[in-house]
Amino acid sequence: MRKLSSALLASSLIAAPLFAQGAPTAAPAPTPTAAPAPAKPPISTSEGYLKAGQAELQRLRADKPNDGKARNVILFIGDGMGVSTLTAGRIFEGQQLGLDGESYVAQMDRLPHTALVKTYSHDAQVPDSAPTATAIVSGVKTLNGVIGVGPEAIENDCAATAPFKVQSLFGMAEDRGLATGIVSTATITHATPASTYAHVAQRDWEVDANMPAAAKAAGCTDIARQMVEWPHGDGLEVMLGGGRQHFIPATMADPEYAERKGKRADGRDLAATWAAANPKGAYVWNRDSFVAVDPKKTTKLLGLFEPSHMQFEADRTASGNKEPSLAEMTTKAIAMLSKNQKGYVLMVEAGRIDHAHHGGNARRALQDTVALNAALKAAMESVDLRETLIVVTSDHSHVFTIAGYPERGNPILGVVSAPVGTPTLAMDGKGFTTLGYANGPGAVNAAERPDPAKADTSALNYRQQSLIPLMSETHGGDDVVARAAGPKAHLFKGTIEQNTIFHIMRVALGFK
Repeated sequence: MRKLSSALLASSLIAAPLFAQGAPTAAPAPTPTAAPAPAKPPISTSEGYLKAGQAELQRLRADKPNDGKARNVILFIGDGMGVSTLTAGRIFEGQQLGLDGESYVAQMDRLPHTALVKTYSHDAQVPDSAPTATAIVSGVKTLNGVIGVGPEAIENDCAATAPFKVQSLFGMAEDRGLATGIVSTATITHATPASTYAHVAQRDWEVDANMPAAAKAAGCTDIARQMVEWPHGDGLEVMLGGGRQHFIPATMADPEYAERKGKRADGRDLAATWAAANPKGAYVWNRDSFVAVDPKKTTKLLGLFEPSHMQFEADRTASGNKEPSLAEMTTKAIAMLSKNQKGYVLMVEAGRIDHAHHGGNARRALQDTVALNAALKAAMESVDLRETLIVVTSDHSHVFTIAGYPERGNPILGVVSAPVGTPTLAMDGKGFTTLGYANGPGAVNAAERPDPAKADTSALNYRQQSLIPLMSETHGGDDVVARAAGPKAHLFKGTIEQNTIFHIMRVALGFK
């Protein structure tokens, strides 16, 4: 099992002062609005539940598989969105709307076909995002830490990695004349979006400054350069996310935060290089310029909205929506890509679900899960599912739990209570939250454990308690869910290997 490098740990660890990600200095967390009062469970009877079950059965029986060819594929990835995150996110979303959270139907729940997905990598029971994303878009399980190469590769070794590049669905699409795009709330060079275009022996090589001299001498290229210089077709048509610092030189001030500089050691301005090569394209770095882009008049779109990762959804909305939402980026990407008569392949990643979990901060993780639902809804309203395959899945899970015996309607971010408002006490006489982590930065000395019943556990910066003390909470190795609608969606069934997702998408598009 690969240990987290310092660079990867820095990109994943969400310490309390860093929650306002992307700001040049730590900003005070916004005061959260009070959650709506928990909804009472809907009044029902045995007969009512029986009738509801019969109605759902009729809906299931009415679904007719579409075995046709897909013109388009949209792949949604909730980074770190395990089953417990799906469940807690559904309850959270419903409760925020003042509804019964437990029975609420989230947008992801509306997709008709489902499979469980095994997430182990070639060399680990518990994977990181590099091999899992590679499996999803290239059909090959590989090593933790590498992107776009097969299991024969050696991490950190360029010479041993170069012969084992694997082609992604995105490269295949571009070579056939389709349009391609990637959208992420993480850096656009992060492991998941990078899997669509990069081949690299170390996922941390997002920028040349992160690469050792030996790797540069061996001719390795950093991930940002690989994106701009991608040799397939006419290149990616849409690239929207964070990571501006990986594209501008260390001598150049960031356009938004004057006191911050780029990180490129080679002195190159890749954003300017891309703009010069695409005179009819648009390079944008804030929401206003993004909104102003007219897809009908713009051939390509590069948006880099933060020096590092984009803001968490909770911080984005609290800071005045200076960045586009995941739903807005998804809608714009579809509008751009739909101009291609041959079709398109698009990846949309909610990358910061993972980061919030690493920080032991369930509130932000759940709010970013809700943002993914909004992006999915926007996509489903923008496409024709008779010709577009939509897949929603995750690369891996987290050690995130929903536990205790809270009464129905109990606030999902609250302490376990039955009845609601009366905390259930642990053996130490203190309350405990429904949501928690098996490990992570929220671990406390058992003898000095703070009482969550006396804290605002719904506060934006509240860190759920965990069992094992670690600087950063870890991924989990349990299966995740894949859901789908559209052509060939019915092939998502049973329990499948993660790399099989690639093959279903490939067959749906008619690629040999």
